[in-house]
Amino acid sequence: MGFAEIARVLANNLISVTNGPLGLKGLPNYTNVYWAWGWLLVTLIAIISLVKSSYGRALIAIREDSIAAESMGINVFKHELMAFVFGAFFAGIAGALYAHWLTTIDPRITTFGPLLTFYVLIMVVLGGLGSITGSIIGAGVFALMFEYLRSLEEPFDIFGIHVPGIPGMRMLVISAIFIFIMIFWQKGIMGRAEFSWEKLLKLFGIKIKKPSLVDIYMKKEGEK
Repeated sequence: MGFAEIARVLANNLISVTNGPLGLKGLPNYTNVYWAWGWLLVTLIAIISLVKSSYGRALIAIREDSIAAESMGINVFKHELMAFVFGAFFAGIAGALYAHWLTTIDPRITTFGPLLTFYVLIMVVLGGLGSITGSIIGAGVFALMFEYLRSLEEPFDIFGIHVPGIPGMRMLVISAIFIFIMIFWQKGIMGRAEFSWEKLLKLFGIKIKKPSLVDIYMKKEGEK
């Protein structure tokens, strides 16, 4: 987070490169819903493939116990650095899509300040640390909650009492929810679990019988 703030301050002062606080204006409006959702799909496929690869298993081992992973011959520094580069690549493309959606981009604190990092942390923790499915669900829940709580900043009546709009109230409520989750519900919605059709059908009381090793062997013998 500190490094991100350093980068923002540099972008804010390198006027000859970034145009300073004014940012870059008049960018072509290339981004649409198909580009946004398409890149989300590409990102998910890439991350799922990464997690299922030997490289991803090494990252999981580092997450669980970096000392034990290093004793098994895993280069912890190299893997952590590559994970950072991998994440930064997808975040960079997302930033480019965002810029071509707004048709302008600037390093002001209201656009790319610490608050954006705070939003992402809420999404991840709410969905579940260590779960790709949880990150998606957390982002969706946060987006809906963020818009729904907008009504708190407008005048409203509750139990016959008129409450004037309070600017910034939704951020206060979201912050309180985030603290509550961190204290009482650290696993989030999904924990480290991932979505599967088997789990979804199980919620509706539908059980899928998995073939045993004997059934698989008999099937192969029958095909011969």
